Amino acid sequence: MRQHSGIGVLDKAMVVLHAVAESPCGLADLCARTGLPRATAHRLAVGLETHRMLARDAAGLWRPGPALSELATTAGDPLLDAASTILPRLREITGESVQIYRRDGQARVCIAAVEPAAGLRDTVPVGARLPLTAGSAAKVLLAWADAEVQRSVLADAVFGERALAEVRRRGWAQSAAERAAGVASISAPIRDGGGAVVAAVSVSGPIDRMGRRPGARWAADLVAAADALHKRVHAP
Repeated sequence: MRQHSGIGVLDKAMVVLHAVAESPCGLADLCARTGLPRATAHRLAVGLETHRMLARDAAGLWRPGPALSELATTAGDPLLDAASTILPRLREITGESVQIYRRDGQARVCIAAVEPAAGLRDTVPVGARLPLTAGSAAKVLLAWADAEVQRSVLADAVFGERALAEVRRRGWAQSAAERAAGVASISAPIRDGGGAVVAAVSVSGPIDRMGRRPGARWAADLVAAADALHKRVHAP
């Protein structure tokens, strides 16, 4: 449920921001999602674009703008605080690269990563944007996304709805050579206090080490790490 401040234009601007955050959209979709008149939706979106709160992609669709992430860096993130403890431990258990991803529209963004001290690595830098069309983290984030986002992404994905249903059933996902040749990964969902999936924790590395079914080795450890992250973030 949206909160209302009583300041009409501010509340409408927030409705626009939340609508665009669901997935990039043009004016027609923005009006449909917000219920705002065409002129009002356009005026607010253009104003937010001027302040870099929204931006347009190559197709001319509005998406969240760079000012949002710039402002976010000044605020504490409990998940990142928890990750500083949990991710190194998971790296020691698996001996592989570990990441946390959040969904941003129809992409996923790496918000935390740790690498093994030596050996072959699957380096994903913090801030990297990767598609939701391939990889175990993509499956986790998409499996619990809204139906509109799922339909849009699945049209180009290397997996289908059946794979997402399996992820929801067992509570984790795995992949082999989906995002990059020779790379395997396994991911588990991180949930907020209300049970909604807000991020994915992943382990990735060479298929030669992890195998084509890394879940057989690491599923329990990934699920435990995701649970530990949840508990640290939402501890009373």
